[in-house]
Amino acid sequence: MAHLLGAEALHLEFPTKVVFDAVSLGVDEGDRIGIVGRNGDGKSSLLAMLAGRLAPDAGRVTVRGGVRVGVLDQGDTLDDTLTIARAVVGDTPEHEWAGDARTREVIAGLLGDLAWDAPVVDLSGGQRRRVALAALLVGDHDVIFLDEPTNHLDVEAIAWLADHLRRRWPAGSGAMLVVTHDRWFLDEVCTRTWEVHDRIVEPFDGGYAAYILQRVERDRQAAAIEARRQNLARKELAWLRRGAPARTSKPKFRIDAANALIADEPEIRDATQLRALAVSRLGKDVVDLLDTGVSYDGREVLHPFEWRIAPGERTGILGVNGAGKSTLLGLVSGEVEPTTGRVKRGKTVRVATLTQRLDELEQHLDDPVRVVIAGLRTTYSFGSGSKEQELTPGQLLERMGFSSAQLSTPVKDLSGGQKRRLQLLLILLEQPNVLILDEPTNDLDTDMLAAMEDLLDSWPGTLLVVSHDRYFLERVTDQQYAILGGRVRHLPGGVDEYLRLRQRQREEPQAGSMDAPPDGASGLSGADLRAAQKESAALERRLEKLEKQIAAAKAALAEHDQADYVGLGREMERIGAWESERDEVEERWFALSEQIG
Repeated sequence: MAHLLGAEALHLEFPTKVVFDAVSLGVDEGDRIGIVGRNGDGKSSLLAMLAGRLAPDAGRVTVRGGVRVGVLDQGDTLDDTLTIARAVVGDTPEHEWAGDARTREVIAGLLGDLAWDAPVVDLSGGQRRRVALAALLVGDHDVIFLDEPTNHLDVEAIAWLADHLRRRWPAGSGAMLVVTHDRWFLDEVCTRTWEVHDRIVEPFDGGYAAYILQRVERDRQAAAIEARRQNLARKELAWLRRGAPARTSKPKFRIDAANALIADEPEIRDATQLRALAVSRLGKDVVDLLDTGVSYDGREVLHPFEWRIAPGERTGILGVNGAGKSTLLGLVSGEVEPTTGRVKRGKTVRVATLTQRLDELEQHLDDPVRVVIAGLRTTYSFGSGSKEQELTPGQLLERMGFSSAQLSTPVKDLSGGQKRRLQLLLILLEQPNVLILDEPTNDLDTDMLAAMEDLLDSWPGTLLVVSHDRYFLERVTDQQYAILGGRVRHLPGGVDEYLRLRQRQREEPQAGSMDAPPDGASGLSGADLRAAQKESAALERRLEKLEKQIAAAKAALAEHDQADYVGLGREMERIGAWESERDEVEERWFALSEQIG
């Protein structure tokens, strides 16, 4: 395996902190390396030194002659004077870049919905990120460095990027180093993990799941490691093994070892107890959306639908930017009024929203953290049932990763991740019983994400989450819904089903052809429209039932006698028949959706 670049005895020091001390490491052909660690421990600095963007105070980085290096910075470096075309392919003639398969794939995968000649200055943050990614990926690089590549990307773009990076180089060639807090992405694309901590870089084999297993083993052997961090990692490993069916089927870490480590680990959430506690605090009525729809200026944003949100429900919301996710959350919180139907709220419902903005902190920017929490509730009821306990705001801050020294720091001087955690604390201390999280993972490292997930595991209320962080969404919610073409649809198959539906939606004939109805028209009316809507609803119910049957059959398959080949074959045929029926039902549902509009 050929060596591409290496670092020898790297030392990096800032005025108040030594970041790295005598770090040596190397990158070889075929390496796919994920870099993890707490915010502020030096992940981006390490990437910048290896990429030649930052000079170490001592030591050196050497790159093999002829190796081509590409870098995606965390910040926005696009030139506002350019068009998208110039930013991505420069002055390359169209016949050249259009004849390159990789360039066509990148443009189609990341920029298919953007006008090729649009000026960069008019793009949103997410669009600019996709243009910067495209500009890097069309290049022919031997090593690429990615600093938070999933920032501002939605679930689909992240899935596309993971697939592209897996296929970008033949096995054993090329190399990639990525800093990201997106744990699903790390597990999909990385075969090695570097953990940055305590001025060193510690290597692990495998992606994020394998790293968690090895870290738990390391923490068990080293009694000096703090107990809190160990328990969070053990809990996360338990979820990785028990939680998402798609993940547990991948042999990314030693199954027997993982099972041994989590043998005595309880389920991450006692769902029955949490629901019972939620009912006692909320009653049976939370928020009911009854034939509720929203239109703006004659344009239908959300088609009328019914959703009765239950006490203790934990639901994730998926949809492309502009699909209507914020409108849906606004209906629940009361910030948006429906144009059709009505919204019914329980008498005891108290809704709180963790927004992407930091509005809750605006009035406290000049105050030290301890002053902010001093005027709040003196205790917070945490947990449920026999495990319920009272925590002071200071104890809750400690649980969210604040040190005692940081309590004297003015809010305006906190990092982005610290502000985010303080914002969540202020909201939780209001004791809401319905909590809405709108992109809550911004600026948080993997350890802090695990701490937030641990906190939410014992939160006894109704939880609604919008997030492009697939790992977080699957980890803290029990079910997912999608907004597709203005229609709210349950996803029995979770995020994988959403991506499959979106792919099929893109493959449908585009509206605007000679046979297509005009924008906003269904192409049906009267009895035909009612019949199509009735059939569509029946198909959705059938899809949900099929998904449950398939999931149950696959779970039972794991318990089946593996020597019973005839029985196993029969079960596989049965599952295959259900999966074929599911695909046919989905195709019919999409065809009806196009007709209904």
